[in-house]
Amino acid sequence: MTYLDTHVVAWLYGGRLDLLTDPVRRVLRDDELVISPMVRLELQYLYEIGRVATPAGAVVAELARAIGLTLCTQSFATVIERAEAQAWTRDPFDRIIVAQAALRRSRLVTKDETIRAQYRHAVWS
Repeated sequence: MTYLDTHVVAWLYGGRLDLLTDPVRRVLRDDELVISPMVRLELQYLYEIGRVATPAGAVVAELARAIGLTLCTQSFATVIERAEAQAWTRDPFDRIIVAQAALRRSRLVTKDETIRAQYRHAVWS
């Protein structure tokens, strides 16, 4: 099981596979892909401020159909407990996205260097 960060989901939806590394493309092809509900909320924020053109629900629905992307259903209370320990950032999106992956000790695909420095299962290359 591999979690995806928000920008990866946006790039996949936009067909921007050229922005992904070869190792990431292999992971996306070979693994079960999942996102934190926080990714969906961040995509909606980006839509509301005009940074992306499609509402989050449509993005997630299309990727579910196209690549089997699923939404993680872990207990929100449990995720928040783990997020409280992510004191390396003040970004609530990053805290919860990392916490969600960390609860399962799962890989998290992200280009974000700070996340990769703080979460040992984060990958990009």
